[in-house]
Amino acid sequence: MAVKEQEITQIGHSVTIKGDISGKSDVRVAGTINGSVAIEGELIIEKQGFIEGEIKTTSAVVAGSVKGNIDCSEKLILENSSQFVGNIKTKLLIIQEGAVFQGNCQMGNLQQSQQPASASKEVKL
Repeated sequence: MAVKEQEITQIGHSVTIKGDISGKSDVRVAGTINGSVAIEGELIIEKQGFIEGEIKTTSAVVAGSVKGNIDCSEKLILENSSQFVGNIKTKLLIIQEGAVFQGNCQMGNLQQSQQPASASKEVKL
């Protein structure tokens, strides 16, 4: 059986993209994106990378800068060099010492927290 090689899209430090990006591969950003990013994979924003826009991804590692909201279905890591301004929605969040985060955060098992009130069980004491 052949081993499937993981596809990685790389955006170099001299590249600026104005527009939306979507896909099913991992993406590594060293340049600038002005627009939304929606990928089914891992998003890696390197130290010199910058994204201004909405982000929806499976997982992300941020070493650069983000201005906008991010929705990670699994895990988000803000490395010590990262600067993040916006709201975070993720299952697991790791913020390293030195990282800058300004915004709100919603984390944990998001499906359970979004159940309607009528689905909750009544407990008598």
